[in-house]
Amino acid sequence: ADLDHLRGLRDESKRLIAALQAKYRDHTDISLLKISYNNVLGYFIEVPARHADRMMVKTGDAENPYIHRQTLANNARFTTPELSTLERDIASAAEKSLALEQNLFAQFMAETCRNCDDLNIIARAAAALDVALSLAELAVQSNYVRPAMEDSAAFTIEGGRHPVVEMFLKQNGGVFVPNDCSLDAQQRLWLLTGPNMAGKSTFLRQNALIAILAQIGSFVPAASAKIGIVDKCFSRVGAADDLARGRSTFMVEMVETATILNQATERSLVILDEIGRGTATYDGLSIAWACVEQLHDVLKCRSIFATHYHELTALKSRLSALACYSMQVREWEDQVIFMHAVQAGAADRSYGIHVARLAGLPANVVARAQEVLDRLGKEGQSGAIGKLADDLPLFQTVAAPAAKSSSAIEKELETIDPDALSPREALDALYALKSRLKNG
Repeated sequence: ADLDHLRGLRDESKRLIAALQAKYRDHTDISLLKISYNNVLGYFIEVPARHADRMMVKTGDAENPYIHRQTLANNARFTTPELSTLERDIASAAEKSLALEQNLFAQFMAETCRNCDDLNIIARAAAALDVALSLAELAVQSNYVRPAMEDSAAFTIEGGRHPVVEMFLKQNGGVFVPNDCSLDAQQRLWLLTGPNMAGKSTFLRQNALIAILAQIGSFVPAASAKIGIVDKCFSRVGAADDLARGRSTFMVEMVETATILNQATERSLVILDEIGRGTATYDGLSIAWACVEQLHDVLKCRSIFATHYHELTALKSRLSALACYSMQVREWEDQVIFMHAVQAGAADRSYGIHVARLAGLPANVVARAQEVLDRLGKEGQSGAIGKLADDLPLFQTVAAPAAKSSSAIEKELETIDPDALSPREALDALYALKSRLKNG
């Protein structure tokens, strides 16, 4: 209450002075009475000189609150004990308010420190309750299920969904396509192929998120889920350099991959996306090949390995726990439709040129890319590259400019023989042509 009073004096001094002025006007019945301020007198009551006698009628009488301060030619100035007290309180309110605030804050801090252990318990309980309520609300609203957790190497997800992508699609009127994932002793390593934009990265991420959600005690976005305890979840997805440390995109990729291969155990869940894409084709393929073998033969952990290196599918014949899956694609009327569904088997095409067309690459670039791809497919890489370089057909794919019809002036110029004209005739012809150009 004291602090509120001091803050009121500090912040609402004008309102308090105005209220006192209204009170004195009613008391004296002088409508021109006003309370003013200067640096000499401070706050004072000022009335026209002709009303001064009405203020001093009871001078010396204890009932008369008005004390004469100054008489001017046109005005008389007074004060009252009440006004003097208010002025003093207003002048000291800011300082007293600050001192009281500091004192109250010190008391609050001391009381808080004495009860910090209890407050920490309450804060942790409130935080846990907040998380539990949020996850419960999300589970009900988004149709999540309770995962079955067990001490095995199973990872069986039916109708799994990416929680963030699903929410975004729902907000924009879209529908998320759910997918199954089954990693077990018979197929603990999935090799996932398919074109860009088909949903490989989303599929990888959603399974990692489902594992994390399950182990923090949340329901998961799936129709059903059976998950063996995961000790570590590793992810190598996306591409980014680290200029501050002098690392290229490929170097960052290799450092992160090395961390995974050195720290993963049989109980880990590993998702790898496009390992080896940041370097030359054969180097990248070789690194990806070796990583797949390491995951299968040495680490023996549950893994999903997404790649555009279709050559890796050849490992299926000798790696018993490797299974090949791909993203479903449909072709219709020269268009490619991404189904965003996972199916058994390897992809037979990457559809990269189609994605480039969707991205808006110039038509001549897309046409040239298709030509190069067709030739590489027919003649093999080593033989076709030399021929492509020699042909320089990039210049052939650019559409030739349309033939430009000759204008009337150009046709007339073709009929003029400058050698047969005198200087005067040539000058006249030039002026005539300029005039025609000017007049359109």
